[in-house]
Amino acid sequence: MTRSDSDSHSDAFVFFGATGDLAYKQIFPALQAMIKHGHLDLPIIGVAKSDWTDDQLRERARDSIEKSGCFDADAFAKLSARLQYISGDYKDDGTYAQLRTALGAAKRPLYYLAVPPSMFGPVTQGLAKSGGAENARVIIEKPFGRDLASAQALNQTLHASFAEDAIFRIDHYLGKEAVENLLYFRFANTFVEPIWHRDYVASIQITMAEHFGVQGRGAFYEEVGAIRDVIQNHMLQVLALLTMEIPDIAAKSDNQRTGPEAVHGATQDAIRDEKLRVLSAMRPLDPSDVVRGQFRGYGDEPGVAAGSRVETFAALRLYIDNARWAGVPIYIRAGKELPVTCTEVMIELKPPRNPVFDTEASGHPNYFLFRLGPDQLIALGTRTKIPGEAMIGGATALVAHRHPGDEMTPYERLLGDALQGSAGLFTRGDMVEAAWRVVDPVLAPASDQSEVAPIAVYEPNTWGPPAAEKIMAGDDQWHNPTSEEAPS
Repeated sequence: MTRSDSDSHSDAFVFFGATGDLAYKQIFPALQAMIKHGHLDLPIIGVAKSDWTDDQLRERARDSIEKSGCFDADAFAKLSARLQYISGDYKDDGTYAQLRTALGAAKRPLYYLAVPPSMFGPVTQGLAKSGGAENARVIIEKPFGRDLASAQALNQTLHASFAEDAIFRIDHYLGKEAVENLLYFRFANTFVEPIWHRDYVASIQITMAEHFGVQGRGAFYEEVGAIRDVIQNHMLQVLALLTMEIPDIAAKSDNQRTGPEAVHGATQDAIRDEKLRVLSAMRPLDPSDVVRGQFRGYGDEPGVAAGSRVETFAALRLYIDNARWAGVPIYIRAGKELPVTCTEVMIELKPPRNPVFDTEASGHPNYFLFRLGPDQLIALGTRTKIPGEAMIGGATALVAHRHPGDEMTPYERLLGDALQGSAGLFTRGDMVEAAWRVVDPVLAPASDQSEVAPIAVYEPNTWGPPAAEKIMAGDDQWHNPTSEEAPS
């Protein structure tokens, strides 16, 4: 086992799966952006099975970046000059011998495994056997297992070759500016923290809606389904940011180090500790807390098995068993072929305790709304008096828009952090396992998930099966995102 030097910037970048879809859609554009912004000046080596040349890889990179709409001639020329290509089988020792030669004097490489999960073990073992894992870091793409047992087995495999602080489990959602802002908004504003708990919060909702279907990826979706695809990772990570305690930075500080980098490192470690703590406090799901649906027509998609019981929609209710959130219902919903493409967080507050005014009877509670994509906004739902003699109010939303401009893409941000050894936006192994413990009770083999929770067909362009309403507690109702600025 090796341990990375967290004080040293990586001096080479190697990505396995260089001819694949992920490299084409995400990695090449991110690499050019990093060069354009002055954040990348080191050898870049692509590895894959295809019998390509360096020039063919460069043409692939150019096509990728042009298709992304962000081609920059000067930045691409610099990227092209740094690109090298190695053709080889991931299970062949000769591939890693070639890689060691190509790395030359590099001593702290960063490896990106943009390969199927079945190849994580062979690649990390090949790197370790060749000596290439020494002082190195490795980025692992999700999925991090299919359930708790497989996640634990994967962590054991990775730890045989790399120390935990050298493993960067990438979840692009954590690199989104709007997602990072959830944490900042909570703890940087004095008026938020005093009411951010069960005495004032009535419920929490997170919805990830997609107006499109599986887009020709039926075979892939048959292996995952909505719970594995986005709820266990993206949505539980968002929930952790919304519900964690304030990080204890002082407890993580290293007295031997000072300055902004030391503070940043202590902050990131403390944040991950608190996320783990709240993930561990989430009550494991019961089948009665889950509604699964499949849009009509999914069975006709290429690659989908006849009679498939894989969910394209899931709605669930969960609770966090700690002092801050005990008894507060949390609703999470994700699905395809819904009316809009939008991800929103709704924090609904309890009515004021003063009965003089009409807030409770109006049906317009106070709330915080965070739209995470595709556009970004924060809205505060309030009640204000309607002009006239009567003390009667109406709903008013205070809305703040954010226009991204030229901000970093998630992959640019995350690759830059990994090169520096900054792991705050990556998930630790214990966090991955804690998230799997929450959903594990309602998972089953893809061949028959109906053993755990039945599946209902829903019509495209609707908000999923009607049964999703039944998991709402009391008078709670789903907030359905729209293209409007804020709820009416």
